Amino acid sequence: MPKMKTKSGAAKRFKVRSSGSIKRSQAFKRHILTKKSPKCKRQLRGMVEVHPSDLPLVKKMMPYA
Repeated sequence: MPKMKTKSGAAKRFKVRSSGSIKRSQAFKRHILTKKSPKCKRQLRGMVEVHPSDLPLVKKMMPYA
């Protein structure tokens, strides 16, 4: 049986922590930023944990992570 391939798009978007949890960057930070408040843009910085309901899908896309 050949090795399973990691989805390259998922590999670029998600990082696996040493604890096994998966982190992702926040959405809504790319464009149309003029109408968003500074507080909103500040809170969109950084990485957040993937929601538990999405974890099985993300782990399926990254079989060796």
